Amino acid sequence: MGRLLATAAAILAALLMLVALALAANGNLMIAGLSFLGASLVIYFRETTLVDD
Repeated sequence: MGRLLATAAAILAALLMLVALALAANGNLMIAGLSFLGASLVIYFRETTLVDD
């Protein structure tokens, strides 16, 4: 179950990055910044909680 959640978190982070890039290209910088922040938090959560060493 942990590997599935870690994979889902990685996919979510990638999608948030794509959304942020699209929003930044369209000029909606505030929402793009929030999307980048959300992606960063998902990556942090994934690396500290979901990934086993």
